[in-house]
Amino acid sequence: MPAAADEFHEPLEAAARLAGRWLDGVRDRPIAPTAGIDEVKDALGRDLADEGMDAAAVVEALSAAVEPGLIVMQSPRFFGWVIGGTAPAPLAADWLVTAWDQNAALREVTPGVNAAEELAGEWVCDLLGLPEGSVAGFTTGATVANLVALAAARHAVLERVGWDDTVDGIQGAPRIRVLAGDEHHPSVDVALRWLGLGRPIDVATDDEGAILPAALEAALAEGTGPAIVCLQAGNIHSGASDPFEACIGLAHAAGAWVHVDGAFGLWAAASERLRHLVAGVELADSWATDAHKTLNVPYDAGIVAVADPAPLVAAMTMHAAYLPAAATGIDAADRVLELSRRARGVPTYAALRTLGRSGVADLVDGLVDSALALADGLRRMDGVEVLNDVVFTQVCAGFEGRDVAGIARALDDDGVALAHPSRWRGGEVLRFSVSNRGTDAAATEATLDAVRRVLAR
Repeated sequence: MPAAADEFHEPLEAAARLAGRWLDGVRDRPIAPTAGIDEVKDALGRDLADEGMDAAAVVEALSAAVEPGLIVMQSPRFFGWVIGGTAPAPLAADWLVTAWDQNAALREVTPGVNAAEELAGEWVCDLLGLPEGSVAGFTTGATVANLVALAAARHAVLERVGWDDTVDGIQGAPRIRVLAGDEHHPSVDVALRWLGLGRPIDVATDDEGAILPAALEAALAEGTGPAIVCLQAGNIHSGASDPFEACIGLAHAAGAWVHVDGAFGLWAAASERLRHLVAGVELADSWATDAHKTLNVPYDAGIVAVADPAPLVAAMTMHAAYLPAAATGIDAADRVLELSRRARGVPTYAALRTLGRSGVADLVDGLVDSALALADGLRRMDGVEVLNDVVFTQVCAGFEGRDVAGIARALDDDGVALAHPSRWRGGEVLRFSVSNRGTDAAATEATLDAVRRVLAR
C-alpha cells in the first residue's frame, strides 16, 4: 500500500510530546540512571518480532523503555565530564536537519544547508580570533576534529620534505616527530594512532598542566626532520592552556606544524575578559573544538579549523566521475572525513544566531563564574582543598583522608549533583566540569549542599 501523506505526523507528534516531557523535568530529575542495560533490553524486547508495529507505538514504547536508563547529562548540576546541555534553537535546528535529510557533502547539490554550515564555520573562526582566510569543517566531535587537523598536518610536513602521502602513503616516509604536553588529552593519542604516527613525545608541564616552553625548546632540539607540535587549550583537570605565543614561536622556528586541541578551552577566545588565557592561539596552523561542550549544541558538533586550507583539502578530498565538483568554494566533503554526512553544522548556526557575539561571551563568562563560585564553596568545607588554579571551567577537589570514589557514589545516590573521580598530581580528586548554560547560582548552591550532605554522613 502507498504511504499516507500524513504518515509522519503521529510519530513526530509523539516524539515532540515525549521529548518535551523529558526536557521539562531535566532541572529537577535525579541524575543517575535507575535501570541498567539488561533491564532496558528486557523492556525494549530482546527478540525481533515477526510482525511489525505501528510507528507511533514504537516511539511510545521506546521512550518508556529507555528513559529509566538515561543519565541526565543536560542537568545544570551534571559535572561528570565536559558535556554541555542543549539549548532550544540548536535542538530544534537538529530536528530540522534530520527531517530535511540532506547529504551535505557537496555545496552545489545542497546549497541550503551548506550555506548555513559555511556561515557557522566563518562565525566560529571570527569569534575565536583565527586568521583571516581560515576554513572550518564540522565533524562528529573533538576527537575526529583532532584527527582531521592532524591529517592535514601530516600532509603538510611531509610535503615540505618532498613526500606526498596522498600518493605514496606513509610507509617509507620520513619519520614525523609529534610532541605534546605530558598532560595532553588522550583523544590526541587516538587520532595519531589512526594516522600511523604513534604516541607523541611527552613534553614537561607545570603544576597546572601547561607546557614549559624551555622543555619544548629542548625537545625540539633533540631531533630533526618533519615535526608536529600539539598544544592544548583547556587542560581537562585544571582548565589551563599552554603558553601559545612562546610555544608556537619555538615550534615554527623548528619548522613544525602547530595544532591546538581546544575542545572546550578554545572558547575563552570569544570572551574579552578571558581572551588572555589563550593569547597567541591564533598563531597556530590548525585547531579543534566542540560546540557541544560550550555552545550547548546537540552532539555531532565537533569543529576543525585550519589557517591554510590547502593541506586540509589535500588530505580529505575525494573524486569520482559521478560527483559534481564545486565551481567555487570548498565542499564540506573536502573539509572532513565523510562523504555521506548530515548537515551537522546547522545547529551551530542556530546557536550562534540565537546568542550573537555578546551572548557567546556572556555564556562563556557565566560558566567560569559558576566554576569560581563552586570552587569558593568547596574551599569553605572542612577537609576539602581545591587543587587547581580555577581560571576556566574546571574544578578539582581533594578530600583529606576520604574515599573520593565513595564520595562520588554517594553523590550519585543523593541524586542532586554528579561529579566524577579522577587522578591528578598523583592523588585522587573529584572533578567538576562546568559546561551547562543552566548552571546558575541556584544550581551551584544546590550542588554544594549535596556535597555537604554527603560529607556529613
